[in-house]
This record gives sequence, C-alpha cells and structure tokens, in this order.
Amino acid sequence: MAKEQKKEKESLNLFYSTQTVIREALTKLGYNDEMFELLKEPIRMLTVRIPVRMDDGSVKVFTGYRSQHNDAVGPTKGGVRFHPDVDEEEVKALSIWMSLKCGITNLPYGGGKGGIICDPRQMSMRELERLSRGYVRAISQIVGPTKDIPAPDVYTNSQIMAWMMDEYSRLREFDSPGFITGKPIVLGGSQGRETATAKGVTICINEAVKKKGIELKGARVVIQGFGNAGSYLAKFLHDAGTKVIAVSDVYGGVYDPNGLDIDYLLDRRDSFGTFSKLFTNTITNKELLELDCDILVPAAISNQITAENAANIKASIVVEAANGPTTLEATKILTERGVLLVPDILASAGGVTVSYFEWVQNNQGYYWSEEEVHEKLANVMIRSFETIYQTAQTHQVDMRLAAYMVGIKKIAEASSFRGWV
Repeated sequence: MAKEQKKEKESLNLFYSTQTVIREALTKLGYNDEMFELLKEPIRMLTVRIPVRMDDGSVKVFTGYRSQHNDAVGPTKGGVRFHPDVDEEEVKALSIWMSLKCGITNLPYGGGKGGIICDPRQMSMRELERLSRGYVRAISQIVGPTKDIPAPDVYTNSQIMAWMMDEYSRLREFDSPGFITGKPIVLGGSQGRETATAKGVTICINEAVKKKGIELKGARVVIQGFGNAGSYLAKFLHDAGTKVIAVSDVYGGVYDPNGLDIDYLLDRRDSFGTFSKLFTNTITNKELLELDCDILVPAAISNQITAENAANIKASIVVEAANGPTTLEATKILTERGVLLVPDILASAGGVTVSYFEWVQNNQGYYWSEEEVHEKLANVMIRSFETIYQTAQTHQVDMRLAAYMVGIKKIAEASSFRGWV
C-alpha cells in the first residue's frame, strides 16, 4: 500500500509523470537512454523578473518563465498563462506536452510554454498591459516568428496577445503578426481560433462515441470547468443534442439529470467562467466527477481523477480537455475497467492546430474563412485520433501511452537526423 501511495504521489507531480511516460514511449519505439536524456528536459528555460508600476504608484516585481522543450522539428510554440500557481516545473511539463501535441497533429513545431506568477483577477487592465509588455521585453531575445511563437493560455486572452504583439513589433521595428497567435481578428488573428480547443474536444468526443457504439444525440455529459474550453464545449454538445447534465466552476457545480439550460449559464457567467455563486443548490467538484453519465470531460485543472476516485467514475468515455486531469494510476484503473480515455495531449490539440493555421495565414498574408478553418481542423483531429486509437490497439497499450508514442516519434526522428543523438 505504501508503494502504491508513493507512485500516486509521484504521478501527481506533472513533470515527473510526463518524464515517466516519455521514457516508456521511447522504449516501446526502440530508442535508447541517450534519446530520453535529450527529451526528458527542455532544451532551454528562461526565468525573468518583470518590474511593473502598479496603479497606486508602487512597483511590484513579477516572476515569469519561458520554456522551450525541443526545436529539432522547427520553432517552438505554446501558450503563456497568468496564474498565482505558475511554477517552473509546471511550465517545463507543459512545454513537453506541447511538443507531443505538435507531434500528434504533425505540425512543424516543437513545444514551448510560458507563465507569469500573478493573479490577473486582482489587477487592472492598465497593470495587465504593463505586465504583458514587460514580459515580452524580458523574453524578446529567444522568441519570434521563426524561433518561438506564444499564444493564449489560462487567464490570458486576445487582448493580452495584442499588447504582446505590439510590444514585440516596437522592439523589432516592423509589424510582426506571426510572432504570436490567438490575436484579435483585426490584428491578423484566425477565424475559429477562440473556439478551437473546444471544437477539437468535440471532434474527439464524436470519434470516441463511434468506437464505443454510443449515440451522441441524447448522451449524458458532465463537464468539469466552465472557462474557454468548458463553456464552448458545453454549447457545442448541447447544440448537437446531448444532455449536458452537470457543469462546474472553481467553487462548485450545478446538476440536473434532465439536462441544463446551457445558454442561461453562458449568459450569466463572469469573464473567469464562474457562475455557481448564483445558485444555492450546488454540488462539489468531487461529486460532479462521480455522477452517472456517458461522457465525462475534465476541463478544469490537473490531478482530478486519481487512484482514490477512479473506481467511482461511472462514465464509459473520459475526454481530457484540461492539462493532466488524470493521474497515471487512475489511467490504468480506468483502462482496466474498459473506460475509453482520450488523453489531454490529443483532446486539447485543437488550440495549437488553429494557432498553426493562424501563423501560416500571417506568414503568407492570405486569410481563410471560418468554414475552411473548421474543415482543416476536423481533418487533422480525426486523423490524429485514428492514428492514436490504432497505435493503442496494435501495441496493446492505453490511449495515453499510445498518444505519447505518436507524439514523441517525430521529435526523436528529427533529433536523430540532425545528429543530436
């Protein structure tokens, strides 16, 4: 029992668990320890200190990070999150996941990730602008359209991307829309970018129900999290005829076995996706995960499904829209119980795919319609899902390990061809 608890504790550490699965994936693919040594850590990690003049006249110094996992395939790519819990290990792990996502979707990128330790909910727009610009000045030497392309992430949005692009363009003295993705449409953003992550998850759910022989129309869905991904996903699934029976925010959730009025909730949530305070009859996030449903979508934070509650999950399909919501032990338990788990690095790859489309459009100065973007996204996601599903079947491994095998293969091959290993 002590051994099991130790394993569970280790897998709660995202960076450690990511390295564990990478080692297993490389071994399955026939690579040696040298390749693991190269790929287990980011190739470059920058820590910066950003002084910001606050509205009250005081100066506050923020800590920020930019991690670049591997650039053997091409420039690195990944979001920037503003959150009080950002730390170096998390940013490193997320940059590795971005490499895997780009490998899965066959994009010409390695993975990058950035973060600033701050609470944007306690900051004014002016303070956020100064922080965003200060971050770009601090990391400007290692980023750019051909080096490393940032994007939105937790608590960052198209306005923050616009400030960052403007600051980078000032520093370089030419307009650089390709420096960053997730921008407003008028500044070179792509149609369909804001809903891309949720669209990708929806496509994965469509493919997963086919594999399990479940009818999407009328299927009971539970979604944990009501931020960008969770809220759009709830809307897409509701419109597709599913019964979204429960959703939650950070404070709690609402549940109705007959299906919720998603449009009502969308109308009343605030800019951070919270709505539960409007209701008196709420359930906890723990209760929400264990509800009787067909499809469970953790779209909030990491380590939500663990060895403690995996046996109580009643869904037959779990689709991870959040980063790392299921521990390695829980993945094993769910797979043994016959639950189809669609891992995060596949399910949430829609965001980076449409970010790639945005970068391509910026580079060529020619922009696509929303229909074209959705069609191209569907092609990428369906192909990626099928490749991973078949890999899992062929190698008799769970979907997470299969996704890591598909994702890491491209970087390992590129590193090998370059003569790095």
